[in-house]
Amino acid sequence: MLEVDPTVLENSDEDYPSSGYDTSTASLTSSINQYIFENGRRYHAYYGTDKYLQPTDEKEQDRLDLQHENMRLAWKEKLYEAPLEDPQRILDIGTGTGIWAIEMADKFPMAEVIGTDLSPIQPSWMPTNCRFEVDDATLDWTFKSDFFDFIHARNISTGVNSWEHLTSEMMRCTTPGGYVELCELNIDIFCDDGSMKPDNALKVWTDLMRESLIKMGRPPPNLDSMKSVLEKAGFEDVTVLKAMEPVGPWAKNPTMKRLGAMVLLNMESAFESYGMAAFTRVLDMDVDKARGLCEAARRASRNKNYHTYTYYYRAYGRKPMIEKQ
Repeated sequence: MLEVDPTVLENSDEDYPSSGYDTSTASLTSSINQYIFENGRRYHAYYGTDKYLQPTDEKEQDRLDLQHENMRLAWKEKLYEAPLEDPQRILDIGTGTGIWAIEMADKFPMAEVIGTDLSPIQPSWMPTNCRFEVDDATLDWTFKSDFFDFIHARNISTGVNSWEHLTSEMMRCTTPGGYVELCELNIDIFCDDGSMKPDNALKVWTDLMRESLIKMGRPPPNLDSMKSVLEKAGFEDVTVLKAMEPVGPWAKNPTMKRLGAMVLLNMESAFESYGMAAFTRVLDMDVDKARGLCEAARRASRNKNYHTYTYYYRAYGRKPMIEKQ
């Protein structure tokens, strides 16, 4: 159980102070740069508006880069957990802004790193051993079999209907002895001290988000499901891990306090980014009601009397040296 810092509650204000916490492979044709605009945000359209429910605009790209830093801190600065040894080819599917792929290219300068995503939102500058492609990883892959030493996928579960198909393509394209690693944010909210009641706006928002994903056939992953999909695909020695993410700087532990503060900053736009399309398109919710739920969750995340947290999950496995018949 994560201990609450009693100094957080020393003044009468409910909210945290603002200071310190606010502030298929295709060529890049004009059609791939097509988007739709809803509720003042830009969304992906080329592979279908249901493929990805989060925005792709600059505001969301900034949030994704901040979320990357949050995950680095939560995982003690580890970009991955699999026991890699001199990988020569690395694939990052759902690469987003490409920040993970770029850092891996810097870490392994002799490796070829490829990042794929539905939208071409990656930077034009990158290490010479890194490149990006527009692709839908949920379709059949065009990569050769036994090609990548490491395949990485992070925060893609909200766009995956068939993990069986996805992990079968991962298995096919991984070299014998190579690794696949999944990293997902647990879409749930927890509390150990009773400070989160059933009607807490954070919980209400989270329950509705889970409902929308289940309705789409994309139930939020957990450690058991992540381990299961890798094992069913044929990967060996599957290992699962979790890392806590406090919502707000309420923890006494200095690292957790810093992480909670960074999470709070991310939450300024995360509820809207995840919730608006899911609530309006999937749950047929009125726009004003959906926006109100997102805003209520944002306000609740800033209330220092609520000591809530969630988890990041990681699961990795090795492709057998000799494929089983």
